[in-house]
Amino acid sequence: MKKGLMRPGHVQLRVLDLEEAVLHYRDLMGLIETHRDSQGRVYFKAWTEVDKFSVVLREADKPGMDFMAFKVLNNEVLEQLESDLIAYGCEVVKIAEGELDGCGRRVRFSAPTGHDFELFAEKEQTGKWGVSNVNPEAWPRNLKGMKATRFDHCLLYGPNVKECNALFRDVLGFDLAEQVIDPEGNLVGAFITVGMKAHDVAFIESPEPNQFHHASFFLETWEDVLRAADLISMTDTSIDIGPTRHGLTHGKTIYFFDPSGNRNEVFCGGDYHYPDHEPVTWKAEDLGKAIFYHDRVLNERFLSVLT
Repeated sequence: MKKGLMRPGHVQLRVLDLEEAVLHYRDLMGLIETHRDSQGRVYFKAWTEVDKFSVVLREADKPGMDFMAFKVLNNEVLEQLESDLIAYGCEVVKIAEGELDGCGRRVRFSAPTGHDFELFAEKEQTGKWGVSNVNPEAWPRNLKGMKATRFDHCLLYGPNVKECNALFRDVLGFDLAEQVIDPEGNLVGAFITVGMKAHDVAFIESPEPNQFHHASFFLETWEDVLRAADLISMTDTSIDIGPTRHGLTHGKTIYFFDPSGNRNEVFCGGDYHYPDHEPVTWKAEDLGKAIFYHDRVLNERFLSVLT
């Protein structure tokens, strides 16, 4: 937790039909709908998360990601990081407490890839859903669908991945856990983390800024991933690829799309990272095996379908 960042906090996604999206994220993926705000946004959490929400859906004319946020240790850390971002040259926007229901004040900045990120210190905590904090049972009995356990990370496409990695490393304290290097030695893929996970956010070099590839949710076992695949077919949900294994991070995964075309991932397993670990390196010419370890070939959708 260098520089006081703790973990991913939330992601706000744009969807074309709100009620259709609610059915997808609530009934298929198994997130819990917690409430709706005066702006019409719908809030969700996964059952193991203690904060009030981790996913927000907003109806819009175009799908994609509005922003991703990280939670910091306290307001003193938030103020210091805000100053550090300004000193680094980032344009910072201050967002008042309560603009997102149950969330304290937020600091928003744009990364060199064109994506908006937020930092916040305070959010209402409602505890794990369906289990007590004292002598908790193993899991709630009335979970739906895939039973997603937490919002885990996002993969984002845009230019200036090297500069983006430097910002997150030097100002926010992220570590580069895994990287993709092109034949000229350029950093074209950065998988970065604030803790022990394989990644909390990842960036892939692409000419168009602010492109959303996927939001990912953690499942406990490979059997859960296979069950998710069954549910995708049972509901005629649009699938990208899987179930399969990654080379990068070694997670076991399946990709599919929400009704608006935003890509989702559910996965289990994956590598861990400590601060003294050297980054794991993948060669860009072997990216097929890095992404889809079994097929060793990237499908066209994975590279081109972005929101």
